[in-house]
Amino acid sequence: MKFSEQWLREWVDLPVDSTTLLEQLTMAGLEVDGAEPAAPMLDGVVVGKVLTKEQHPNADRLSVCTVDVGSDAPLQIVCGASNVYAGGNFPVATIGTQLPGDLKIKKSKLRGEASHGMLCSGVELGIADSADGLLELDGELAPGTDITDALALDDLIIEVDLTPNRADCFSVVGVARDMAAFNGIAFAEPASEPVNAGNEIAHPVQAAPADGCPAFAARVITGIDPAAKTPVWMVEALRRSGIRPLHPVVDVTNFVMMELGQPMHAYDRGRLQGTVHARLARQGEKVTLLDGQTLELDDDVMVIADDSGAIGLAGIMGGESTAVADGTTDVLLESAFFTPQVIAGRARRYGLHTDASLRFERGVDFSQQVRALELATTLIIEIAGGVPGPLTDDRHPAQLPQRAPVILRRDRLRRVLGIELPDDTVADMFTRLGFAVEETGDGWSVTPTAVRFDIEIEADLIEEVARLHGYDNVPDIRFAADARLGESSEASVPLERAADLLADRGYAEVITYSFVDPELQALVLGAGDELSLANPISSEMSVMRRSIWPGLISAARENRKRQQERVRLFETGSIFSSEDTETNQKKVIAGLAMGRVTDEHWDDAQPGGRSVDFFDVKADIEALLTTAAAGSKLDYVASEHPSLRPGRTAQIERDGQSIGWLGELHPRLSRKLGMAPAPLVFELDARAALSASVPDYAAVSRFPSVRRDLAVLIDESVSAADLQAVVENAAGPLLQNIVIFDVYRGDKIENGLKSVAIGLILQETSRTLTEPEIEAVTTAVIEGLSSKLNASIRE
Repeated sequence: MKFSEQWLREWVDLPVDSTTLLEQLTMAGLEVDGAEPAAPMLDGVVVGKVLTKEQHPNADRLSVCTVDVGSDAPLQIVCGASNVYAGGNFPVATIGTQLPGDLKIKKSKLRGEASHGMLCSGVELGIADSADGLLELDGELAPGTDITDALALDDLIIEVDLTPNRADCFSVVGVARDMAAFNGIAFAEPASEPVNAGNEIAHPVQAAPADGCPAFAARVITGIDPAAKTPVWMVEALRRSGIRPLHPVVDVTNFVMMELGQPMHAYDRGRLQGTVHARLARQGEKVTLLDGQTLELDDDVMVIADDSGAIGLAGIMGGESTAVADGTTDVLLESAFFTPQVIAGRARRYGLHTDASLRFERGVDFSQQVRALELATTLIIEIAGGVPGPLTDDRHPAQLPQRAPVILRRDRLRRVLGIELPDDTVADMFTRLGFAVEETGDGWSVTPTAVRFDIEIEADLIEEVARLHGYDNVPDIRFAADARLGESSEASVPLERAADLLADRGYAEVITYSFVDPELQALVLGAGDELSLANPISSEMSVMRRSIWPGLISAARENRKRQQERVRLFETGSIFSSEDTETNQKKVIAGLAMGRVTDEHWDDAQPGGRSVDFFDVKADIEALLTTAAAGSKLDYVASEHPSLRPGRTAQIERDGQSIGWLGELHPRLSRKLGMAPAPLVFELDARAALSASVPDYAAVSRFPSVRRDLAVLIDESVSAADLQAVVENAAGPLLQNIVIFDVYRGDKIENGLKSVAIGLILQETSRTLTEPEIEAVTTAVIEGLSSKLNASIRE
């Protein structure tokens, strides 16, 4: 939220300078995001009163003006603005003035007429983004008055980043109240000055207490001047709050919102039909908003309606059909309270973000609707005239939020803060915040104000004491604690160890959102039961992920767009699924690899280097699984997956249980996603993959090992895993390892067969193996391969 320092000091006389104020705001929990001057340096710009205005003799669109700038003689200035007139006060940049944009004012001639200065608009002064003409100033200002003094530009625009719990500070009054309490000075709450009705004209309005609108106040003002203009002081106050002026009535409602924190809305009464009331929308009901959007509404969205239907989104944005326009003379002012529950998430659902929704979804003061309406009435009458009607207040106290007392124990306060504060000091802090305080036997009973939706439990009160006492004033106290060693389990390998291993093998860890684009997820994973978010950040992040692959693919695409040809990514996180009415989540480890196997190198075996393939990523997975699955049987079973390429897809099994998938992205997907060559992806169930057993000790044999090499002819379809399984079963306990060191297809090998060379490593732990024992194992292996795989020894 933005506000000006001057506006804040109008409400509270702070005994600190600007620098200290910024520090105090942050220390009070209202973090300062930035502070900037309200205007650039404008030395030489003064108030000028136009004495005469004559048509330029040589240009139809120029005027020759004589302007009083408080000097000895009036200045002649040539001006092209259409709104200049004799008797008006406007900013004048005198000769030698340096305006924003490096524009230096010099004596000049325009179409033959001398010009000794420049009449300025707000844009030229650097205090407006656009302008229809000159900046008209208050007619009471004396010619020659410095423009900085005339517009009170010696000011600081402060922007604070408010946390969601501090709804009370979404107004100048709220910040002033907090700063007064922080500095220990008195604060005068805004007074409610009732405006006497000038007629009996009223418009029927109705709250909706059962649906989330327990208070609805309104007033009709008739006969406002459609030619009225918002005064410069209000325009400046709104500008310094980041709000663009639109229309005097609208500007007043925005000003009241910024000052008191109560969003308001103004309707053109001539466009209303029947009673104005709050209600829930009918499913599919449509409304056209002030920004021109036409929305189709859900039945849990609150609207403001009349007999014609919905005329606005309650607490979010008004409708186009009843908007105040340039010709409006009769208005209906609305000041309502909507519960946070009925507003929260609705604006985001339709891609909206307004000042009103920001306040209502966090909670506004439910006691100040009438006060805000009275202030708005007073300002509109001052600016645009008009006659106010009687105030209507449809309020249902039983449905308004209730403020229950919160108990703060003295001992608990001392234990949490580590300091002991006098009872009177603590009670005074709460009193300065406007809370009702009663002492109890062991502490205080504190009832928060209507605007403090964040005070619900004891810890909230302790936080308030800490804030007002000052975090810097809480001493650092050394404490003693029992040092206990943490427990380390051998039942599983830590996820951090797995992440370190993948990082060691060249993968970069990424963190992607758990909510993803439903279209991308359906494209990558196929149709499935989606877990949709009730209040998504955007339509591209509206469902929970069923796999980490969509996030990794999106990250890889972004890297490829930035000319990163070799990409290795991994992520550890949760994926989500639904079963009946329950939502399940599972921790997984997923990865993606694409591009060259290694970075470019002078010793590459082939031009351009070799691209990563299935077996490269399989090696990474085996290295990962070896940390936990030593002694387990790992199999890569050829399978089919809708996201992966047939023939290059494997289901990973550990001791017969599926623990994940490995494969190349399906060509259909890689073409649609523009990813060529197609990446390799894997995803493992973290719990199943990283579960481990306590390792068994085995002594290293003192006796030599023996190696016997065999070359066998087997069918092309036989996998290495099947070959190893048969050898292990036939060889018995003397076999320590199997090495497949060559695969040959070619001359003298029949079609459909392949020659596989295997090395058998044999060893006994208690003695040296004899030749008959070695021969017996070799013979058993040959016979087993022959009987199980129809293999033969290659001659």
